[in-house]
Amino acid sequence: MSRVALALLSVGAALFIALLAWQGIGPVTKALAVAGWGLIPVAAVHIAPLLLDSAAISVLLNRNVSEYPWHPVYSRDALLARWSGESVNSLLPAGQLGGPIMMVRQLAQHGMRMRDAAATITVSTTLQAVAQILFALCGILLFGAYEANRTPVNLRLAAWIGTCVLAGLIALFFIAQHRGLFGRALRMVPKIFGQRDWEALAVRADAIDEAVRALYREHRKVAASFVLSFIAWVIGTLEVWLALRFLGHPVGWVDALLLESVGQAIRGAAFAIPGSLGVQEGGYLLLAPLVGLPGETALALSLAKRAREILLALPGLFYLHVSERSWHRRRHANPPMVEALEPVSVVSAVEKSDNAD
Repeated sequence: MSRVALALLSVGAALFIALLAWQGIGPVTKALAVAGWGLIPVAAVHIAPLLLDSAAISVLLNRNVSEYPWHPVYSRDALLARWSGESVNSLLPAGQLGGPIMMVRQLAQHGMRMRDAAATITVSTTLQAVAQILFALCGILLFGAYEANRTPVNLRLAAWIGTCVLAGLIALFFIAQHRGLFGRALRMVPKIFGQRDWEALAVRADAIDEAVRALYREHRKVAASFVLSFIAWVIGTLEVWLALRFLGHPVGWVDALLLESVGQAIRGAAFAIPGSLGVQEGGYLLLAPLVGLPGETALALSLAKRAREILLALPGLFYLHVSERSWHRRRHANPPMVEALEPVSVVSAVEKSDNAD
């Protein structure tokens, strides 16, 4: 872990502990205990958004969406990649960059060109973030449904700041992609780490940039991926709605949507802190008065979501460990196959499999 990541994690942990101490650990744990075994179905509900997110990746992998949008090989590889990436983001101190990197690696290990895998995950991650912004804006518009005296200024301000910061970061990321993000980054490496032969890496980075731009020109696939990502965010509202029912404070669908959309925007703005530790809890505490939730229940809701992350991410990390060991075993057993990882695409791998049958 880098020093910056360690420092950010320490800040998040300190904020998390401070919020728990402020609300009282006893009341929070008591509120969480009310849910009991209900945390299991809450975790199970998250499988639906996970499947939709993997479908959003799968659409970008397909060459012809109209012919086979849900090809089993694409869907399986995309699901495993998405599950692995989300597990890394949830439990490992890698910020929000570790997950996408691991997704690229997973797709490459399953036979996709590294260039195409990096382009696919870059575009899908951007589209998911744009869908999150739209989802957050829907939540902010819900503030208009409340009377002025029920909407404190600090809540509106926090929601707008979180969404604007997230939107600004995504806009910069999108612009950088179209201006050769990877190639420019690698050309900065010799200036930072000294003169070395980086030419081969720079060529590969330029190829990734071109693949990203080419993928954005596939308007139908980009639109389909965006829609699937947006639906995934909306379906995620069910997790909050169900969790609060098990916590003994049921709310309506609109209130759950407000909590999830604006809460996720606040969490997304703090992407640099591993797991947005402390920030997610603070966001729910800010939003709790709008829907009539006591502070301890808001924190219990955040802990319920973190319990879901553990329940789904631990198996994901175990799969990742087994997958990495299996890949290294294959690499040592048959070295030429490793070299084949670069030029072989998912489509050609499928075609070879069909011919073998």
